[in-house]
Amino acid sequence: MSTSAVSSPDLDVRPNLGDPSLDDESPRVAHIVAKGSVAEAYVLGTPLEALCGAVFVPSRDPKKLPVCEACKDALKARGHDPDSVS
Repeated sequence: MSTSAVSSPDLDVRPNLGDPSLDDESPRVAHIVAKGSVAEAYVLGTPLEALCGAVFVPSRDPKKLPVCEACKDALKARGHDPDSVS
């Protein structure tokens, strides 16, 4: 999965850290988030909100995780091809 595969400049694929205080989701998946402060979130540990509504702190390589199905559904609802992020 490559962030460049997403057809919109407003979206990015980021991993879910799985911080239990922020998100009880398991297994770990790569969420799709709006671009903006992704680099800052990695450096400062700032939580991000995914398209599916999950809140997480990114720390893992999203290329090694499956893409969140709920995020794909939200991406499709925005008129983008969800298969472009797999």
